[in-house]
Amino acid sequence: MKITTKFFAIALLAFATSTSLKSQAQEMTTMATTNSGMAFKIGAGVGAGITTEKSPFSYALNADLRLQWDLSPYVALTASGGYTRLMAKENSIIADYDFIPAIGGVKVFAIERMYLSANVGAGFGIKDGSKTSFIFGGGTGYEWKSGLDLGVRYEGYQQDGTSSTYQPVNGQFALRIGYNF
Repeated sequence: MKITTKFFAIALLAFATSTSLKSQAQEMTTMATTNSGMAFKIGAGVGAGITTEKSPFSYALNADLRLQWDLSPYVALTASGGYTRLMAKENSIIADYDFIPAIGGVKVFAIERMYLSANVGAGFGIKDGSKTSFIFGGGTGYEWKSGLDLGVRYEGYQQDGTSSTYQPVNGQFALRIGYNF
């Protein structure tokens, strides 16, 4: 519980700092606008997270590529893929769990460039005998006009019970820093 509280305090501090750096209101802009007003963005990001309290893992490392399709100044669809590694706790009989997430989602820009997101997808285990995990989650973040994207999220994993890497409780609270081109 203490780790979760610390993580949220750090995330809140990072978010408060990022929004205070903004000197004036900015309009929602896109990198490549089509005739219909829609736009595409491609982004890359890295992240780190702490796992849930009952998880057999201690922390997570992530890297991803994201495609974002801005449907309007207020709603965007996302698709991302990358690599995630859940690191096992010390003195654990459990090995690290590596997987390739393929996730789709939606971003709703509630206030200017600040967004809320929801995601679902699949995590394809790399280790022999591991099965595909169902991934679900959501979060919040901020996209700067320059392309910088800072977000915090919860991501849960539901694994098949027959998987060689099966753990009944998996999930992470993560911080992601990305850049949209």
